[in-house]
Amino acid sequence: MFALIGRKAGGPRGRSQALYLGAEERRVLPRPLRRVFRFCVSLATGRIHIPAHTGTVSAAGFFAAVGLYGMSLGGHGQAVAQATTAAVGFAIEDVRVSGNDQTSEIDILQLLGLDGTTSLVALDIDSARRKLSALPWVQYAEVRKIYPKTIEVMLKERQAFGIWQHGSELSLIEKNGSVIAPLRDNKFASLPLFVGRDAEAAAASFEDALSGWPELKNRVKAYVRIAGRRWDLHLDNGVVLKLPEGNVAKALAMLAKLEKDQGVLERDVAAVDLRLEDRTTVQLTPGALDRRREALDARSKALKKLGEQS
Repeated sequence: MFALIGRKAGGPRGRSQALYLGAEERRVLPRPLRRVFRFCVSLATGRIHIPAHTGTVSAAGFFAAVGLYGMSLGGHGQAVAQATTAAVGFAIEDVRVSGNDQTSEIDILQLLGLDGTTSLVALDIDSARRKLSALPWVQYAEVRKIYPKTIEVMLKERQAFGIWQHGSELSLIEKNGSVIAPLRDNKFASLPLFVGRDAEAAAASFEDALSGWPELKNRVKAYVRIAGRRWDLHLDNGVVLKLPEGNVAKALAMLAKLEKDQGVLERDVAAVDLRLEDRTTVQLTPGALDRRREALDARSKALKKLGEQS
């Protein structure tokens, strides 16, 4: 009986008690380190097989990573990526541009830096769009990649409405008054000329106000803004129409009546002042004024002679 009890004490129950007591006496590794410890034991005992040349490949990968990190810190990553992708067949060879009436294709290529070796993969579309939108005539730009070697540029350009003279400078303006670019040639000579401070901002609304008098509008060569409040119209025959600050329609109606009844704009007139509602003042040209003075002198002499004879 004693032997049976002794075997039971050394059996499974006894071993579990012994392990339990031993576990309390020794330290247990934290759970995250157990797998690492097991891997190291397996590696040391040869239970894990390492392929040949693993060390060489790992070293090459390590040096490649260090090189890429160094290029990134030095700012050469983009250049290396561009050169690499261009060398394998992604160099931009075809550029399709549309919507550019005033913008030169050469300016577009130079602005984007396309020199025949630029990589389509490395091209920054957002940066290219921002650069193109900064061109004077460009209102909106869209850039698309067409693999493997083509880039498509689509532009929407601003429309010139008139010429604005401010001081000695001439600039092309949009209908909303925004300046497009300086006037460089005479290809826009047919556009209306607006002169003076704030003339570019008020140009469109005033020209629209003249739509009811198309014959007069066709004869205007320059719209001159006076003190930012009113307009003088310079006609093709040199006559200056001085318009009021307000109620321009009434003043133009009065001018139309004078032109119909007396042909005032076809005479030796330098200016027609329409600023006052109750009267119209006509300024003669210097030659007409001299002739008028001569006529008045001759009339005075004739009257004087008649008086002496009587």
